[in-house]
Amino acid sequence: MMASLFPQEISRGEKTGGDNGIGVVRVFKGHEADVFFVPFFSSRRLLDATSSKEKKEFKGYVFKIMGGCDKQGFPMKQGVLTPGRVRILLHRGTPCFRGYGRRRRKSVRGCIVSPDLLVLNLVIVKKGENDLPGLTDIEKPRLRGPNRDSKIRKLFNLSKEDDVRKYVNTCRRTFTTKTGKKVSKAPKIQRLVTPLTLQRKRARIADKKKRIAKARREAAEYQKLLAQRLKEQRKCRSESLAKRRSKLSSAAAKAAAA
Repeated sequence: MMASLFPQEISRGEKTGGDNGIGVVRVFKGHEADVFFVPFFSSRRLLDATSSKEKKEFKGYVFKIMGGCDKQGFPMKQGVLTPGRVRILLHRGTPCFRGYGRRRRKSVRGCIVSPDLLVLNLVIVKKGENDLPGLTDIEKPRLRGPNRDSKIRKLFNLSKEDDVRKYVNTCRRTFTTKTGKKVSKAPKIQRLVTPLTLQRKRARIADKKKRIAKARREAAEYQKLLAQRLKEQRKCRSESLAKRRSKLSSAAAKAAAA
């Protein structure tokens, strides 16, 4: 049994892992891994749990169980209150289901931690008394900075009057491509408010107002034309009724004279 410990994720399994952008990996093997993970048994997913009290290294730490999988690769599913593996009916769009079409039965593990799990993913919710070597005692810089305009302003505590483009260079990174060429990249600012975007917004609003005014004008003209047509129909009907009455009255007068 072996476990890999990350700053924001703890895994228990056969993969030693590597530096995947979240910090230095720490590996637990054998009895050390058992001592660390035994307190999490019978705990549910997405709930806070404390680590072993026997190891002073993890004293005071609180972890949140985010999931895991067994040796065959079947993942834990939230809402399945069992420590074992079950087959449930899933459809497209639900976790643990890949593919299209009709509903199918898929094998998943319950959300309760059991010794059958090979990998257990945890997130550090509360830091303990001691720092974990290679995890909480170092700060690894972010590889990429935020892209959205509002998030950059929040990061540097900027006001609406400040120019965000001047602060993007702090997140600029320089690297070498496969061809040996040195390239520097900075985040492309998304949702940046510029005079051009404001001009386009004003144009969209003006166009919308024009469409609304045109629709109202055409509706008024249609109602006016409809009233005129109805008036003409009533007039035509009244004339036809008057002609019919005159014909009937003349026929009745002839019959009476005869």
